[in-house]
Amino acid sequence: MTSTQIKSMANEPPTPASTNPPSPAKRRKLTGRAFYQNLGSPRMVLAPMVDQSEFAWRMLTRSFMSPEASKDLLAYTPMIHSRMFTETPKFRDHHFQPTRSGLATPPKNDIEQPSADLYLDGRPTVDRPLFVQFCANDPDDLLQAARYVEPFCDAIDLNLGCPQGIAKRGNYGAFLQEDWDLIYKLIHKLHMNLDIPVTVKMRILESKEKTLGYAQMILSAGASVITVHGRHRDQKGHKTGLADWSVLRYLRERLPPETVIFANGNILRHEDIYRCLEETGADGVMSAEGNLYDPTIFAKPPRSGSETREYWRGRNGKGGYRMDAVFRRYMDILYQYVLEKPTPKRNPLFLPSDPPVEDSPTTLHGPASEDTDGQPPTKKQKRDNKQQRTTSPNLLAMQPHLFHLLRPLVAKHHHIRDALGKSRAGDIPAFENVLQMVEAAVKEGLLDYEADPAKYEDADLHSHEKEQEEEEENPNKDSSSVATVKACKRPWWVCQPYVRPLLKEALDKGSLTMSKKDKRRLEAEAVVEKKRLEAEGKNVSEHPEGERAEMTERERVDAEDGLARREMPKQSMVCG
Repeated sequence: MTSTQIKSMANEPPTPASTNPPSPAKRRKLTGRAFYQNLGSPRMVLAPMVDQSEFAWRMLTRSFMSPEASKDLLAYTPMIHSRMFTETPKFRDHHFQPTRSGLATPPKNDIEQPSADLYLDGRPTVDRPLFVQFCANDPDDLLQAARYVEPFCDAIDLNLGCPQGIAKRGNYGAFLQEDWDLIYKLIHKLHMNLDIPVTVKMRILESKEKTLGYAQMILSAGASVITVHGRHRDQKGHKTGLADWSVLRYLRERLPPETVIFANGNILRHEDIYRCLEETGADGVMSAEGNLYDPTIFAKPPRSGSETREYWRGRNGKGGYRMDAVFRRYMDILYQYVLEKPTPKRNPLFLPSDPPVEDSPTTLHGPASEDTDGQPPTKKQKRDNKQQRTTSPNLLAMQPHLFHLLRPLVAKHHHIRDALGKSRAGDIPAFENVLQMVEAAVKEGLLDYEADPAKYEDADLHSHEKEQEEEEENPNKDSSSVATVKACKRPWWVCQPYVRPLLKEALDKGSLTMSKKDKRRLEAEAVVEKKRLEAEGKNVSEHPEGERAEMTERERVDAEDGLARREMPKQSMVCG
C-alpha cells in the first residue's frame, strides 16, 4: 500500500483510539526484541479467543483508550484452524475479512490493495498492531494459511495453549506439548518462509525446569515472542484456579534479556496489569476472560471529578464504565465499520442530575408493538429471521459478547436476559431494543442508588476494609475467591469481572469431585512431602490448632485421610 493510499484512509471518520502502524506492504523483517520495539513495545495485549476477539470487539476495546495510550495495546485475532482456513474459501470469508473481495488466493506481500477494497481485519489506520493466531499440526498447512493473512498483520501466532477437548481430538493447541519435534517444525517453517515474525502462546508444564526447556526450544525454532499462560493444561472450567506467576518470573530470570515475554493469567482489573508486570518481569500482559466481561480493562479510569456520562463512581470511590455506555459504543462501531450505516441519533445517557423527562414508549420491558407475550414467533417472523441470517463474525459474536458484558444486569432483570436470548445474529433492531431496555434498567439502578447508597456500598465497604487489614497482617494467607469477589464487586449496572471459585472452593461446594487419578497423584505427592519433612526432622503427625483453623473443609478432610495440603499459588486472583 502506498503512503497516498494510507493518507486517504486517514480521512475516514476518526475513532476514539486510532493507531499508526506499519503498512501491510512488504517490509524489512525484524525479529525478537527489535520487532517488539518497532511495534512500540506494547505492554497491554488483547488475547486471542475463539470467535470472541473479532474486529468489532478489538475496536471496542481500543476505543476506551486515548489515541496515545492505544499504541500500548496489541491485539490478536480469534484462533483460526489452519487446515480449514487453507482448504475452504467460505471458512476464510467467515473468519478473516481484510478485503471486500475476499481471499480467493494468497495475496503477494508487495501487492498494493486498492483502498476501496480494504475492509476490516488488519485495517492499517484502526486495527494494528495485530497478530493472527492459528492452531495447526502440519507445517505445510500452517505456512499456506499464514500466506493468506501475511500482508494484513504484524505477526503469525501459533496456538499451543488451547486445553479444550476439541483440541485434544484435533491434536492441536496444548495437546502438542509432548511433541517437541513437531512444534519445532511448525515454528521454524514459518520463521524461514515468512516476511513477518512468528510468535507462540504456550502453557506451563509440570515443573519450572521443564517449562524453561520448553520455552528455550520454542525460541530456538524462531519464535520472536512467547506468551506464557501460567496455568497447566488441565486447569480449565471448574479446575481453572490460579495462574502461577512464579513460573513466569522463573522464565524471565533465566531466558536471555532479549527474549520478549507476555504474561497471561489472573488479570481481572486494570490494576492487575501493573502488578503482573512488576511480579513477573514480563514485557506485556495479556487479558482474555477479564476483557470479555469488561472491555474497558485496559483503559485507565478517569480522575475523580472528571467522570463523563459513560463512567460511574460511587461514594466509596469504586467505579467503572456503565453497561449502557459500553453497549452503545459497541453498536455504534458495528454501524460504522461492519454495517457501514449512519449511527442512530441517540439521547445523552441518563444522569440523576438531569431534569425529568417523560419516558419514550420503549420502556424497561421493551416496545409493546414487539411484545409477543411469550408466544412462539409467527411464520412471518420466522421468514424475516431467516432473511436476517448472517455469516459475519462480527455479528455472530454479538449475543455471546453481550451475555458476558451484561452478566450482573441480566441476572437481576430476567426479561432483558430473555430478550437478548431471542435476538438473532444480524437482527440489529432486536439488539437495539435490548439496548433501550438496558438503558432503562441502568436509569432505574442509578435512581435507586441515589435514593439509598448504603444499600449498595456500606456492607461491602466495611468488610473489604477488614479484609485489607487481614491481608496486610498476614500476606501469606490463602487467596479466596470470596474476598476477590468483594474487591471486584460493583453495582450491577457497572462493567465488572467474573470471578471463578478456586479449585478447593469448588471441591468444598461439591460442584467438582476429584477423580481417582487425581486422588492417586495427590497421595503420591503426600508421601513425597511426608518423607521430605521427616528428613528435615519436622513432626508431620499433628497440625497446630492455628493451622488447622485456617483449613477449608476439604483440606481438613484431606488431612484426615493422610493427604498433604495441596499448595495453591498465591500470587494473584482467580481467572485470567
